[in-house]
Amino acid sequence: MSIKKICCIGAGYVGGPTMAVIAQKCPDIQVTVVDLNEKRIAAWNDENVENIPIYEPGLSDVVASCRGRNLFFSTEVDKAIDEADMIFISVNTPTKTYGIGKGMAADLKYIELCARQIARVAKNDKIVVEKSTLPVRTASAIKDILDNTGNGVQFQILSNPEFLAEGTAVEDLLMPDRVLIGGDTTEEGQKAIQKLVDIYANWVPKERILTTNVWSSELSKLTANAFLAQRVSSINALSELCEKTGADVNEVAKAIGMDSRIGSKFLKSSVGFGGSCFQKDILNLVYIAKSYGLNEVADYWEQVVIMNDHQKRRFGKNIIQTLYNTVSGKKIAFMGWAFKKDTNDTRESAAIYVADDLLSERAEIAVYDPKVQEDQIFYDLDYLDSRSADENRSGLTVTNDPYIAAEKAHAIAILTEWDEFKTYDWQRIYDNMLKPAFIFDGRNLLDKEAVQKIGFVYQGIGS
Repeated sequence: MSIKKICCIGAGYVGGPTMAVIAQKCPDIQVTVVDLNEKRIAAWNDENVENIPIYEPGLSDVVASCRGRNLFFSTEVDKAIDEADMIFISVNTPTKTYGIGKGMAADLKYIELCARQIARVAKNDKIVVEKSTLPVRTASAIKDILDNTGNGVQFQILSNPEFLAEGTAVEDLLMPDRVLIGGDTTEEGQKAIQKLVDIYANWVPKERILTTNVWSSELSKLTANAFLAQRVSSINALSELCEKTGADVNEVAKAIGMDSRIGSKFLKSSVGFGGSCFQKDILNLVYIAKSYGLNEVADYWEQVVIMNDHQKRRFGKNIIQTLYNTVSGKKIAFMGWAFKKDTNDTRESAAIYVADDLLSERAEIAVYDPKVQEDQIFYDLDYLDSRSADENRSGLTVTNDPYIAAEKAHAIAILTEWDEFKTYDWQRIYDNMLKPAFIFDGRNLLDKEAVQKIGFVYQGIGS
């Protein structure tokens, strides 16, 4: 029996795009994405497909091609679970902010609530697929709950971690490096794996679909992100050394990247990595290692996060020192708030922490980002709880015009590598700033010589 109906619980950055692509590539499968957040589901159903809640190049077109045909967004969770042959769990797994494992372990509260809801509603056999980023051995917890609270229903649990990168999610889903599916080694487990393989095989070449046991699949996801983040922290650690010794981190990165054993990807020095996964997954890895008593392994990986935090804080400190050791009452324009270009996601964005440090020094910050909304920017700052919501709103303003953001500013800080920043009339920006006019380029994005020629005092990362 092939899969006819899929339900995905969670309409976020993974669930929405993944299900849209599956619906587009498998027109004979009905795909329903459910979420308890009514506002989010309403946005996914907005008549103007440009208003869907997630900005990803190409995503609106994919949604438009199949929404209402075989792709549906709904708040009727029970109904979708009941009808589905296969259920994807794609809910948030934030780092715990309380109790044992606080600040490191993944909070599996939402995953467990999903499992209990599936167990309560399901009346026939289901395949349950973990799509959220999860710590190793979560599948066994889900299985325990389903097997012990179900209505005599048989469940198969698969792990199918997501490797898409925000900003290129649609491309990554349409042409993945690999699709990883982990399941039980039993006959039923292998049959369940095959059903998911058959779905992906509609557009992914067979040799790119890997099948493993559940534990290997779960651990591969954490490890992939840890290795990528490690490369970023490694080059960032060297950027500070370059600044002190007169080397140029871009030249160093180019030289080592030409070594085929190392490769050039993820060697771009910056103000630090952000996003919902890198830090969370490494801390998860650290927590798992500690829970097995592997302290040296845990310390090794934790250092990647420590280095990243240091890089973010160092950027803010450098702005303060360069502006004659005080930024009190000085206007600083932030170009970018998203954690990287081509996404409106701000989770763990370097901009949040740099802004927090500068606000503590009483700077006046003006933020411009082409895709991030004002309410999200204030949510990010308020969440840190460093000062009152009113203080955040009096110290920081959000504008939808980069030229207004930079007007009468002492300095500009580039925090996201949006391509449009390169195309601005930097002479016009310079003319309207206080002098000396500083640019702190946290992404090494601008042409250093060109802006220096205009008159800017320019500082990049690692030179």
